[in-house]
Amino acid sequence: MRPTGKLHLGHLVGALSNWVPLQETYDCLYFVADWHALTSEYADTSGMTAHALDNIADWLAAGVDPERSTIFVQSLVPEHAELFLLFSMVVPIPWLERVPSYKEQQEQLVEKDLSTLGFLGYPLLQTADVTMYDARFVPVGEDQVAHLELAREVVRRFNNFYGETFVEPAPLLTKVSRLPGLDNRKMSKSYGNTINLTDDAGTVAKKVRQMYTDPRRIRADIPGTVEGNPVFMYHDAFNTDTAEVEDLKARYRAGAVGDVEVKTKLARAMNAALEPMRERRHAVMAKPDRIREIAIDGSRKARVIARATMERVRDAVKLRY
Repeated sequence: MRPTGKLHLGHLVGALSNWVPLQETYDCLYFVADWHALTSEYADTSGMTAHALDNIADWLAAGVDPERSTIFVQSLVPEHAELFLLFSMVVPIPWLERVPSYKEQQEQLVEKDLSTLGFLGYPLLQTADVTMYDARFVPVGEDQVAHLELAREVVRRFNNFYGETFVEPAPLLTKVSRLPGLDNRKMSKSYGNTINLTDDAGTVAKKVRQMYTDPRRIRADIPGTVEGNPVFMYHDAFNTDTAEVEDLKARYRAGAVGDVEVKTKLARAMNAALEPMRERRHAVMAKPDRIREIAIDGSRKARVIARATMERVRDAVKLRY
């Protein structure tokens, strides 16, 4: 994850909820992508390290276990930069220019100057992140498979020049749930429409009361639409009382329940789901030096692997003196 700010519920349902169970089956590496953050946030890096440690605290609170997974910081493993450089020597620029997110991000982030080499080469650094550890699988949703395919093409091209050096990473398809923001737009801190993982129970309840619902339903006795309604999407994601959810949906469609009741029950269900995380985060934050230790220790472990990989790569490229 890029350390660009507080983590929110989108990060929880879209990534962390998949990261945690993967630890039961795989040898996992999870890292703070601070160099990736620089591709768009290079003009102001003042809060990046603080965000990085805060993000790791959220990972630990969600259940990522440093005893079972390697948690590290990208910039503390400089071999990533060396491998990125070597990939940049063999990959044609048009390959990078046709990556869908390249033009999309430039159109969406018009307030930032993204005409940099680092931003163009973002996919190569991603490829280095994965191949450095001989990753067989990368957990992605179906919409991200195309991005991983570029990494596979880079590996094939590199191997074609220098022999079988890297394994082609395969997608590990995971369920990627998507939650809209409070205003039904994409959830983003820049829109101010997020519920953060660090929000307390009162803040969550307040934000839920502000949540967008069916705009055509101006009174409680008017039948409302459930499908695509953010309030019910959040109920489906966080309310474990399925009978209550189905009852609320039925009454909402019939115009027999008000938004206040629907949102009150949602806030209660969300806080019940988030409270264990809050307790674990409180315990983590009681020992802030431990978070830094986990990041540094994990980076040392990652670098042992990275150094071995780069020895192999230098042999393949025949850069030996």
